[in-house]
Amino acid sequence: MSLSDAQLDRYARQLILKEIGGAGQAALLGAHVALVGAGGIGAPAIPYLAGAGVGTLTVIDDDVVALSNLHRQTLYGVADLGRPKAAAAAAAVARRNPDVTVRAHVARLDADNAHALLAEADVVIDGCDNFATRLIVADAALARRLPLVSAAVGQFEGQLGVFRGWEADKPCYRCFVGADPERAGTSCAEDGVLGALTGLLGSLAALEALRLIAGFGTDSAGRLLLIDALELRFRTLALPKDPGCPACGRCA
Repeated sequence: MSLSDAQLDRYARQLILKEIGGAGQAALLGAHVALVGAGGIGAPAIPYLAGAGVGTLTVIDDDVVALSNLHRQTLYGVADLGRPKAAAAAAAVARRNPDVTVRAHVARLDADNAHALLAEADVVIDGCDNFATRLIVADAALARRLPLVSAAVGQFEGQLGVFRGWEADKPCYRCFVGADPERAGTSCAEDGVLGALTGLLGSLAALEALRLIAGFGTDSAGRLLLIDALELRFRTLALPKDPGCPACGRCA
């Protein structure tokens, strides 16, 4: 892929990185990232993916922008209140980078539509706000052999993991969390959340997607990053594959 003069200028600061260069930029422009959720995680991830030149973004979210979102979801403004987040995100990307196509789905991902919504993606970023949907996303990504970047945040804590459970030595999301769909869930509305922390996790989720697409850096699949904003502490834990996992254990 040859880059136009405008693209050479737009992406100059990452083209100069030897780990990316022209080949990496071409990979980004030809890539497709699906984001499940355009809220606390998705809202900061989307502009960084668009800024980097990821050619296609699928944004899946059935919620609308509320005033209580604005302290952390900086992709949106007061003029977006009441507007579907997926549509507002698409408009924001259009203002930022004409190289990027956004497929906005004002819908909640579920077991019936997950495979269709994720069908053409190269990477999936899951930033949704409930455990049952996370399991559906994880199962669909595993079935389609799509790398899953899963990010979560609550109060002053965050976590980030990359899952490729179809590989013999890599865990899937169910290896990490188990299979209980009735697990009690909490929300930012109930527990609160620090806005800047969602920005950090969303940016890291975007970074992981870029690493997967352009192929730079050390592979982080099979590791879990834990962030404690009260102590300003970052820890990385190894996540082993569960040979008895009903989702991916046969790949062990």
